[in-house]
Amino acid sequence: MPQAIIRPTRANWIRLRTMIVLRWVAIIGQLVAITVAQVVYGLQLELSWCYFAVGVSVIGNLVATFVFPENKRLSERQNLGMVLFDLLQLAFLLFLTGGLNNPFVLLLLGPVTISATALSLRSTIVLCVTAIILVSVLAVYHLPLRAADGEVLRIPGLFLFGEWTALIIAILFTSAYSRRVTSEIHSMGDALAATQMALAREQKLTDLGGVVAAAAHELGTPLATIKLASTELLSDLSEHPEMHALAEDAELIRDQTDRCRDILRNMGRAGKDDLHMRQAPLEAVVTEAAEPHMHRGKVVLLDQAETAGNRQDQPHIMRKPEVIHGLRNLVQNAVDFADTTVWVENSWSDSQISVRIMDDGPGFPTHLFGRIGDPFVRRRGGTTQDESRPAYEGMGLGLFIAKTLLERSGAVLRFANGPDATGNTGAVVEVIWPRDKLESPDAAGRGALSQNQQIAS
Repeated sequence: MPQAIIRPTRANWIRLRTMIVLRWVAIIGQLVAITVAQVVYGLQLELSWCYFAVGVSVIGNLVATFVFPENKRLSERQNLGMVLFDLLQLAFLLFLTGGLNNPFVLLLLGPVTISATALSLRSTIVLCVTAIILVSVLAVYHLPLRAADGEVLRIPGLFLFGEWTALIIAILFTSAYSRRVTSEIHSMGDALAATQMALAREQKLTDLGGVVAAAAHELGTPLATIKLASTELLSDLSEHPEMHALAEDAELIRDQTDRCRDILRNMGRAGKDDLHMRQAPLEAVVTEAAEPHMHRGKVVLLDQAETAGNRQDQPHIMRKPEVIHGLRNLVQNAVDFADTTVWVENSWSDSQISVRIMDDGPGFPTHLFGRIGDPFVRRRGGTTQDESRPAYEGMGLGLFIAKTLLERSGAVLRFANGPDATGNTGAVVEVIWPRDKLESPDAAGRGALSQNQQIAS
């Protein structure tokens, strides 16, 4: 799943219309700033060149508006070209209006931030290098900014150097900060999408039993009609020996109808069992979760903790898809990294229910303890691919899905390494629920079922 997520093409998600609207906002701001500087403050500007720079942006926007459709999605290269054009156009305006002496030089951070947020790392590096070069050039080469009386407006050399340094640091820090946060958000969004897909798949499997039961019920009536008609037809044909072949066909129809009836009866029984098994003993739910991984070459031991008491007193919990799928992912992770054995231990008290999953593998790396449960974390057994498990991604997505689903059911997860009371030195994952969060609402009055009594004839 992690390899199917394509991050470098996220720039393709940006519509051309969005970039056009942002550029119109920038154009309006530039025109207002030029007009106010000329009319209100009487600054002597190269108006023809300033309006030329703004006019180029206006022409570019008009061409993009009328030539391309509104819903056009920009490619990575097209997005880079548009942002780079905005950066160069703004730098040219600053060159005409005092360079770094112009306080609007801070606007150079805008295109860099957009690049770090929406474009690839390579495009972001190109924009950052270009912005640093432009800032350095503007610090030395620019047209002087003159007041109405002809006085040149400039800041002292020390402050100019400080502003150049601050801008360089701001370009690097802003781009790195924005890219890091955006990448984290994208990774979390991808992982949450995978979690929702896993939960939806588990929910469909849970609901399948109800569908099967309903289908078996609906097909029962037409099959009964076919059975009745074929029986009557066979009875009529048996009185005419010359129609022996037709009688055999009628008998075949009746036999196959009986076979369909038996199949649907079994399907309906299984479907009704699944439909009504909305709750089950804790041990049964844990066994259901671990069963797919019990025959993968490792020993999976399921046991009740000694503190749990009598098995008949164990809680009956809701068979929630998120609980089953979450525990299944934890067992899979333990089997993947175990050397020989995995232990799954259940325990409960009056206030809480817990499931502990342990393995005899290498355990969790100590430097990743703070990140366990985050998506796309590298494998805990090292950084090299394990040839015995070539299909294992080792990106932490399975643990993230398990943690998200189980916490959604009200659980708290604890990750640790042995040794514990059993002497195990591998990884230990403990899942703890408040009992009222997981136990079936009608489980309080549920007692052990007595032996069925034979009905006297």
